[in-house]
Amino acid sequence: MNYLSVKDIDSITEWVSDAIELKSKPLSFKDLGKDKTIGLLFFNPSLRTRLSTQKAAQNLGMTTMVMNFDKEGWALEYEDGIIMDQGKSEHIKEAAQVISQFCDIIAIRAFASLEDKEKDKAEIVLNGFAKYASVPIVNMESSVGHPLQALADAITLEEDKKRLEGRKPKVVLSWAPHPKALPHAVANSFVEMMQKQEADFVITHPKGYELDPEITGTTRIEHDQAKAFEGADYIYTKNWSSFDQYGKVISKDPSWTISAAKMALTNDARFMHCLPVRRNMVVEDSVLDHGNSLVIEQANNRTFSAQTVLKKILENLK
Repeated sequence: MNYLSVKDIDSITEWVSDAIELKSKPLSFKDLGKDKTIGLLFFNPSLRTRLSTQKAAQNLGMTTMVMNFDKEGWALEYEDGIIMDQGKSEHIKEAAQVISQFCDIIAIRAFASLEDKEKDKAEIVLNGFAKYASVPIVNMESSVGHPLQALADAITLEEDKKRLEGRKPKVVLSWAPHPKALPHAVANSFVEMMQKQEADFVITHPKGYELDPEITGTTRIEHDQAKAFEGADYIYTKNWSSFDQYGKVISKDPSWTISAAKMALTNDARFMHCLPVRRNMVVEDSVLDHGNSLVIEQANNRTFSAQTVLKKILENLK
């Protein structure tokens, strides 16, 4: 069993329920991971993902090994049949098989380059390990997805929406400005997760910032942010670069920054963001520091998102 994308969740309701139960007694399966090792391979920086996945593994009794592959490992080659006479010292074929001998589960974090759309969509790092490793693979954020974050978001929504007393929530995913080009991974997985939910879901962004249409599908897109915010119960905010003009920043329009005035258009909405976040560019202090902000709860739920995934993999190993 691998966990590579939100599509690997067979029942979002059951997984979220399992996660909330784990959260109430996080050490109840401490023996499940006894004598098992997880290798966390980071090709890019991390704070929440690194610490929460380690914590989740430790809650299950696992030993964790962490490697900053971009700084500590050999540069890997991913193409088949190539003459390796340039800067790459090791092929993914050997690396994945060798690491599999040391670990019972391998977790990978490897961002998009934002330079070659087709290469990023091919997920050469994540899929390379999935192809050649002999142990389960977990996606800790890849070129096009961040399924651990999306599961944490689903947990957060489930915990909070009790206040709606059974009413179907309106959830808005809003683009916001950022000084540099960012990947689509968080937004993509949030969209895929929301497509599994009973909700009125809307994506809002300036024209030119459409996400991959293969992912958004028939999901409603609204280019008028104020209109999208009307009556919303949740505002999930994230920046992403252009998909059509791949990896380009085509606008830094400050009018899309999430402000208290924007939040006043909503139905007393909760604010959500995966973090890290640029204060007073993506979102104003007044929103981020407000009691309706769920960003710290989201970060906390990253542990139980990862723990749910690892628990299911460990149970499958037996």
